[in-house]
Amino acid sequence: MSPTELLAPAGDEECIAAALRFGADAVYIGGDLLQLRATKAAFDRRRLADAVSYVHGQGKRIYITVNSFAKNRELQPLAEYARFLYDAGADAAIVSDIGAVSVIKKNAPDLAVHISTQANCCNWAAANVYYNMGAERVVLAREMTLEEIAELRAHTPKALDLEAFVHGAMCMSYSGRCLISSFMNGRSGNRGECTQPCRWSYYLVEQKRPEEYFEIEEHDGASAILSSHDLNCIAFIDRLRDAGVTSFKIEGRMKTAYYVASVVNAYRRRLDGCEDIDLLQRELESVSHRPFASGFYFGEVTGNHFNDGLYHSDCLFVGVVQDAVPGGYRIQQRNQFKTGDTLEIVAPDRLGDSFVVREIVSSTGETVDSAKLVGEIVTVKTDAALQRGDFLRLRKS
Repeated sequence: MSPTELLAPAGDEECIAAALRFGADAVYIGGDLLQLRATKAAFDRRRLADAVSYVHGQGKRIYITVNSFAKNRELQPLAEYARFLYDAGADAAIVSDIGAVSVIKKNAPDLAVHISTQANCCNWAAANVYYNMGAERVVLAREMTLEEIAELRAHTPKALDLEAFVHGAMCMSYSGRCLISSFMNGRSGNRGECTQPCRWSYYLVEQKRPEEYFEIEEHDGASAILSSHDLNCIAFIDRLRDAGVTSFKIEGRMKTAYYVASVVNAYRRRLDGCEDIDLLQRELESVSHRPFASGFYFGEVTGNHFNDGLYHSDCLFVGVVQDAVPGGYRIQQRNQFKTGDTLEIVAPDRLGDSFVVREIVSSTGETVDSAKLVGEIVTVKTDAALQRGDFLRLRKS
């Protein structure tokens, strides 16, 4: 496959470092205005500027999400924010609102603009309008098929980049414009405050029998009938490239660094020519996800796609390698593991390697049978070759 951009999400500095180390060409983060995610995923201005410097120091690109639909009161702050992003060196702003595009282009004309998937661009006429407004890239609507993407590509300037999501959570509503959270909790998904009620478990109740709950579909005593599948394009990413996509985007600014590293690792290997889809799929199954699907790329979703909607993973993330010590490594523990466990190594230069834990020494110097305290720095005795930033996991089966 020819070189393309692999674009990874990052909700904090640890995720940025993991994404770049495992092969992302670019990352996208949110700042303090219109960033469409929870506050914990927002970088303040000092951290944002530092992130830009760090990413550029690695020879990679960084894009800033400004993709909420703007309210009147936010237009004036947006003008100043656009100038800040340009001065900070951001490679682009990802924007949904056409008014916000106008404000950004007026106040920071040299700041590149990428049109967010929230704008629901699904035809070449709309893409050309955005291009004429100064956009350098369109993040395609998730409802598009491969054939529709190819047709859009044929009717748009080659200078307009096309970006598409290839992996991660999908929303049950059209291009993410959902009101369920607003209705049930007063927290708008369109303002980055979604409580994700579509992923909750629901039961059927008859009006005159309010105390009787009927399972709609049984799965461990619950069902999540409104929850969508997660997108997974590892097996056909070459067809997206052939349709004209130039940037492959992974969803997940609220995900952990372990998740980002694992998913980026799989897609980096696929883009670099790995043909062992089963091996890469095994990597993607190792992190928490809902049932996988190919989205709309092969046509409208029809028939019975009912699923439990619940999260699954084949592995438990147990630690991050800190540094080497005589006879082993210091590990920051994230979930419990014990002596005798076989831990898999998640690293950019290897896939599927593992080692057996011979001995664990606690932060107080005691030899212990297991690492139980989340965040504790323990020493693991092993002859395995590890590097700082490697992730360790325990396969459940």
